[in-house]
Amino acid sequence: MPGHDEIAEVEVDDAETLPRPRTGLEEYERSGLDRPPFILTRAEVKLLGIAGVGFFLDAYDLFIINPVATMLQYRLYDGEAIPAGLQGFLKAAANIGSVIGQFLFGYLADALGRKAIYGKELMLIIFATILSLTTPTGSLSPNGAITYLAAARVLLGVGVGGDYPMSASVSADRAVVRRRGTLLAYVFASQGWGSLGGSLITLIVLLAYKGVMEGRGETSKVDGVWRVVVGLSLVPAFGTLYQRLTLPEAVKYEEAQGVEGLKKEGAVVAKGAPSGSEEWDDIEMDKRSGGSKKGDEEAPSIVVQDVDAKRTNSDVARRAVVQPKKRTHFREFLTYFSEWRHAKILIGTSMCWFLLDIAFYGINLNQNVVLQQIGFDGSSGSPWNRLFKISIGNVIITALGFVPGYYVSVLTIEYLGRKWIQIQGFLMAALFLAILASKFHTLSTAAFIVNFAFLQFFFNFGANTYCYPAEVFPTRFRAFAHGMSAASGKAGAIVSALAFNALSKKVGTPVVLWIFFGCCVAGAVFTLLLPEVKGRDPDAIDREEIRERAAKMAGAA
Repeated sequence: MPGHDEIAEVEVDDAETLPRPRTGLEEYERSGLDRPPFILTRAEVKLLGIAGVGFFLDAYDLFIINPVATMLQYRLYDGEAIPAGLQGFLKAAANIGSVIGQFLFGYLADALGRKAIYGKELMLIIFATILSLTTPTGSLSPNGAITYLAAARVLLGVGVGGDYPMSASVSADRAVVRRRGTLLAYVFASQGWGSLGGSLITLIVLLAYKGVMEGRGETSKVDGVWRVVVGLSLVPAFGTLYQRLTLPEAVKYEEAQGVEGLKKEGAVVAKGAPSGSEEWDDIEMDKRSGGSKKGDEEAPSIVVQDVDAKRTNSDVARRAVVQPKKRTHFREFLTYFSEWRHAKILIGTSMCWFLLDIAFYGINLNQNVVLQQIGFDGSSGSPWNRLFKISIGNVIITALGFVPGYYVSVLTIEYLGRKWIQIQGFLMAALFLAILASKFHTLSTAAFIVNFAFLQFFFNFGANTYCYPAEVFPTRFRAFAHGMSAASGKAGAIVSALAFNALSKKVGTPVVLWIFFGCCVAGAVFTLLLPEVKGRDPDAIDREEIRERAAKMAGAA
């Protein structure tokens, strides 16, 4: 595997060469065009391992609370349900923290750089997981222990939420356009493995405790089961931490940052750009159109960057970037999204994710409730037997729908496009929600499982392979816009987690499923605000828009 210190030659005109460090993870930016998009290079596999583990942990940590909550019923409440308000808080806690993490880490990743921030969210996940394991179930009251664990999961959620914009941006920054969606789909598919892994590990640990719980009747030993299940997530977290903390900055991010990033690319500095307002930030111009003017000391510098458009062609395009007095990133962000053409895209990505997560998390954070209502909880038998049957139901549903749906997206995303996949995913999920809602009390167990598996399949061969925010926004705003979109989604997840149980008891589960049906239909409508991003280079579009704005300013002058 190529090391961090590998040197690649960047070709410039007149046969001049400038050495520049290039990591193994960046090498595939120049990789061949002859392979199918879903065939990964070794460098892509390495990147997938680094970024994908984060999404694996996201799903593992978020959905493991389902069986853990049921186990805590037997440890703290003698098998009775956790009080509705506390149960809602426990299940919503990680998502509450995620909203904070997505805003915070998204902004910092754009403002300070991916390299400066990446890995810090994983350190927070590790700390919060260890804190969760210290929950004093034996010394606090039952309600106190649940509150302690929920507070630890809020902190866990900050780290989990931070991973969304960080890993997605790190992956998109290094991807070639023709395979960008596939790489992101692979990264998001790690969520399926996280959910399946959590269910399988729960089964295995329950089997290991069968002797003491079933044979000797020591139900309180379930306290050890959930701690082992939660604690095992530390293994991949620690295994990936060093790679994240030492990952170099991506070339695309450096190119988006102005003078300092461009100097690393072998830039040369000249004088003579027309002085003007802050709107000249990052403006690209043809080198030949900007001559030097002696004595023009007030003009900002032009940074001329040698760029080979395909990095394999000796015909080099020379570009100039005018760098004015630096503005704050947040102000630039507000200026960019004050235009409707940009704002409508952010509204579209945010609303689609919000509506998706109301339905997606409403179903998955309360999957045990659904399984109990169809009799798959082992309503008769010992506590161990009930927990084991719930875990089997979770494995079946995840294996049938979660993982296959993601990988159908991986195989088809560069052919069908993101918009088509998202719209059909929303509509097909709405169809199966309608079937479940209308036949909830009459479907056989087998029929319910099949419909539920198809529902999961089209969530993931659809809107939940959510590549849009990482692909549609330019690099300089990608992480923060992704964080805002993801935070909107988590707001929807919080609504579901807090309202599902209480609303189900008040109006019945079928009515709640009809609400989810409406959210999916609305999600398909909001997708119409979004452009197709297959083959779309948001940085090229951003440069062209800046060039057009500069031309208008020059004309007005």
